[in-house]
Amino acid sequence: MIESDAYTVAVLGFGQTERAVLKSMIGLSARRGPRLAAASEFDARTPDIYLVDTDNAGAVEHFRRCTSTIQRPTILIGSQDLGMKWPRLDRPLHWKRLFQALDNALSAGASPEAVTSAPAFARGGPVAGGAAVRDWTLVVDDSVTVREFMKTRLAQYRINIDFAASGEEAIGLTGRRHYLCVFLDVVMPGMDGYQVCKLIKARKGTPRTAVVMLTSKSSPFDRIRGTMAGCDAYLTKPVDEDRLLETIAKYLPEAATASGFYSPSMALIRT
Repeated sequence: MIESDAYTVAVLGFGQTERAVLKSMIGLSARRGPRLAAASEFDARTPDIYLVDTDNAGAVEHFRRCTSTIQRPTILIGSQDLGMKWPRLDRPLHWKRLFQALDNALSAGASPEAVTSAPAFARGGPVAGGAAVRDWTLVVDDSVTVREFMKTRLAQYRINIDFAASGEEAIGLTGRRHYLCVFLDVVMPGMDGYQVCKLIKARKGTPRTAVVMLTSKSSPFDRIRGTMAGCDAYLTKPVDEDRLLETIAKYLPEAATASGFYSPSMALIRT
């Protein structure tokens, strides 16, 4: 069921995998600004925003019928603009550009009807006083620069974050609190990331924790070591923001569950 305080987004066209990506994006966007929800095909209400696959003739025709008498902010995705005035994004999709397009649609392109019925929060910006997200994430890195980078990027999605500067400190923290995801540096003084990962994964009777290695080492051998230690993914330093965003959507299930995310689809979104 779509929450009453959410803007609804209709996704017209697209293949199954790409639809999963877009729905994941819609769910994740609620962490950084206005709450969005994918419109159900069984919902008789007019959506607040349309995402239209312009390379799908059937989707375009359906969109034209739906908007023949009423206009809603629209984002076109594909190789053609079809003479429409709406902003268009090329494939492959780019996370930050789609977020910006959604923000712009809400802040500048909404019809009078949509604005009148919209939730009482600032469109296009963070939700002031929003409910705290239950997800807890741990960032483990001996570099202050990396910790500050991760703090800045994760905080905008209202994710609760702890930090550790060593493997030993990380093990202590994971013994006191469950983390849905641990971003873990590989090379640290003392206990290295592979050892920490093995200890986290070896804990019995606790909910699953995803471990994402932060590393400047990306050789096949290093990835094999990470896999043997039980890590779930790699992010290569310097961390690419789009890859980080993919990781947030994949391993923080409050966003992923709400949006119907499934992992193979994330390969479609690239810089």
